Amino acid sequence: MKVPRRWWRIGYLLLPLVVWSCSPAPAGTTNAPVFELDPDWPQTLPENWILGAVTGIAVDGGGHVWVTHAQGMATPAALGAAQDPPVSQCCVPAPGVLELDPQGNVVQSWDTSQGEYAWPDVPHGLFVDHNDYVWVGSRPHHQVLKFSREGELVLTIGEQDETGGSNDPDLLGRPSDIWVNPETNEAFIADGYGNRRIVVYDGETGAYLRHWGAYGEVPDDDYTHPDRGEDEPPSRQFGTVHGLVGSHDGFIYVADRRNNRVQVFEQDGTFVAERVVAPATLGSGTAFDVALSGDPDQEYLYLMDGTNHKIWTLRRSDLEVLGEFGRGGYQVGEFVRPHNMDTDAEGNIYTSEAGTRRIQRFQVTGTLTP
Repeated sequence: MKVPRRWWRIGYLLLPLVVWSCSPAPAGTTNAPVFELDPDWPQTLPENWILGAVTGIAVDGGGHVWVTHAQGMATPAALGAAQDPPVSQCCVPAPGVLELDPQGNVVQSWDTSQGEYAWPDVPHGLFVDHNDYVWVGSRPHHQVLKFSREGELVLTIGEQDETGGSNDPDLLGRPSDIWVNPETNEAFIADGYGNRRIVVYDGETGAYLRHWGAYGEVPDDDYTHPDRGEDEPPSRQFGTVHGLVGSHDGFIYVADRRNNRVQVFEQDGTFVAERVVAPATLGSGTAFDVALSGDPDQEYLYLMDGTNHKIWTLRRSDLEVLGEFGRGGYQVGEFVRPHNMDTDAEGNIYTSEAGTRRIQRFQVTGTLTP
């Protein structure tokens, strides 16, 4: 008999607040989802468009996929038609934001160069909320921008090019990702590259509500991180807060990139648990982004690893590592610097890459229920 969700949640909250090991679950104890690349998604971009480093991807409630990218980070050789004078027939940078239908066709785009705002040269993080507002992180300008579906700016959080540290209620510090709670309309921001915190604002007014650091503690910008490695103690502060996502049952999952870990919180900032994945990984670390499976219970947590070029599958109830898929490489289905991901209602995973400047869809072919 299936345990009612309310008791499952209580049991989860009573788990010990420990650093769980990162050993995979014993073979045969559970089934992890199996994914297969969809080679027909997306369709060819129109108008000679080409993507730069893709730093945001999100699926909206209707199954449409939204993409933002660093337009200037396509290779010069690929942008020959954009030179003055043109040096080749192809290509030009795609608009700053694209909306694709489930088949991978572009249905609209935004000319972000014409807006009355400072569009970042490297937008970072993208989320479409329950009211169809589109949120984009402006990492270089220390802001988060909220747009209508048609691209009209309706709210700005943070002041352009101003930052005040991890405990400033009004100023951001190079934010990296956004998630909005559909029940409370609170906007959770991974604030991220400059600061060391999760910060929450009212999604309608932009009013500051609360913030916290690693383990739910007060963030400390002067903290010195220990060396990373399997035998080193976990850092008491966030490294690079790079991605986050909220679950149906009220938890926030945070990808702490350079610390090679996922931390779990209640929405008030109470720390629940963490999982360190591939702790010996150096460089940019393992924890680039997190996403949840599309089944009603969101049984699985996916962790995008931009340094080892793969996606890890974790069982959400205890963060046990069940498996992985992907490898480094330039062929379709492979990754170079995978950066962001999201899932749709069918459980498919959509990925963006900063290295190969592309997006891909991986269709789930196995069952989501062990």
